[in-house]
Amino acid sequence: MEIAFLLNGETVRERVMDPTRTLLDWLRETRRLSGTKEGCNEGDCGACTVTVSALENGQLVHRALNACILFLPQLHGKAVRTVEGIAAPDGALHPVQQAMVEHHGSQCGFCTPGVVMSLYTAHRDGRRDFDDVLAGNLCRCTGYAPIIRAADAAAEAPRPAWEKDETAALAALGQRGDLQGGQAYLPDDLDAFAAWYEAHPEATLVAGATDVGLWVTKQLRTLAPVAFLHRLEALQRIETDAAGITIGAGVTLSRLRGVMAARHPDFAELIRRYGSVQVRNAATIGGNIANGSPIGDGPPALIAQGASLTLRRGAERRTLPLEDFFLDYGKQDRRPGEFVESIHIPAQPDRLRCYKLSKRFDQDISAVCGCFSITIEDGHVNAARIAFGGMAGIPKRAAHVEAALVGHPWEEATVRSAQGAFALDFTPLSDMRASAGYRLRAAQNMLLRAYHEDRGTRTRLVGRGAA
Repeated sequence: MEIAFLLNGETVRERVMDPTRTLLDWLRETRRLSGTKEGCNEGDCGACTVTVSALENGQLVHRALNACILFLPQLHGKAVRTVEGIAAPDGALHPVQQAMVEHHGSQCGFCTPGVVMSLYTAHRDGRRDFDDVLAGNLCRCTGYAPIIRAADAAAEAPRPAWEKDETAALAALGQRGDLQGGQAYLPDDLDAFAAWYEAHPEATLVAGATDVGLWVTKQLRTLAPVAFLHRLEALQRIETDAAGITIGAGVTLSRLRGVMAARHPDFAELIRRYGSVQVRNAATIGGNIANGSPIGDGPPALIAQGASLTLRRGAERRTLPLEDFFLDYGKQDRRPGEFVESIHIPAQPDRLRCYKLSKRFDQDISAVCGCFSITIEDGHVNAARIAFGGMAGIPKRAAHVEAALVGHPWEEATVRSAQGAFALDFTPLSDMRASAGYRLRAAQNMLLRAYHEDRGTRTRLVGRGAA
């Protein structure tokens, strides 16, 4: 199978023999572009950050991505830029590079190429939220202060004249139609893919590869056959109407955050703490659901909003409440050859409150993630949907807690009484992130926190609504 993409402005046509070879390995071993570093090889440290640009609905979009968990077929029809490709032809430094030099943003230098590429992408997009932009770039030397000073300085500089727009070159690639060869399949038609997956239910599906990538780089698994879903535009649609919002399974978490910011801002804030910019730019909401992780942050928020899931196998579709999709640890209600097609969130007033408890604010896995949608009428709890991650082997509703609230006055005595029902809903485990007792107490206190916030008390130290 031959793929085509741009590398630092040059058209590359590459015959792919191993569909799970990473961009990082290809850059360093085949193209000898060693500026892109291997640090963690699991999408955490950001040393391998590159910029990947693509045409989406006719618009050129730039994304910082981790090359270590990005497979070569995912680049088909896109443009890749590495740290070697951002300076001028005569060697003049890009404003980001120049600012890093002038503000002493590099010490040992290993993380510097990745930092530069995250800032380069931000510079192209005009972003200035550098704490978020750099959350996925780990630096153990500088303490980040000189890097932030460099970022602020570079943001004041215009785009250099030599920085070319890739729109025309990407359009010229003209890479449409299904592509198949060896053990890889790159569909661009949803019906064709559905038929193929029904016939090949043993296949591994790759959307963003933020999870599957680690199967290869850490578990050293051989995956075959593999279907790459990033070209299925039908899975990337977001549609709104009076009934609510329908989100395609291929929508990235970065896009979902933007959509949720105005509708359910607490969900958007929760997504902001999901991984890093690089991870959110690749990870999809469908993948977040389909892998069934009990500590995934997306399902609790969606369950609390009453979301439903549409699954498809061939031409057949079925819809079920999202909470019913998760059966047991590592087991979901998904038949062979069936895939997640979309998620629907019913239209509703925003009552959602989300709390993520982790050892680090940025780029950390939740010990407990609690999401609450509690409706109050005439001073009483009229309805409650409460869901948690990290409290059971699956994302799960707190049914006993909900029952202890509904119909009762919305007051602190009711909340404190309902806290005891958490022990009926959950028997959490102890692990490296938290003990069972800590998790149970944290969940109880999240309910109390939701009550106090609803009454106007500011409880947050950082992030949205911080005091």
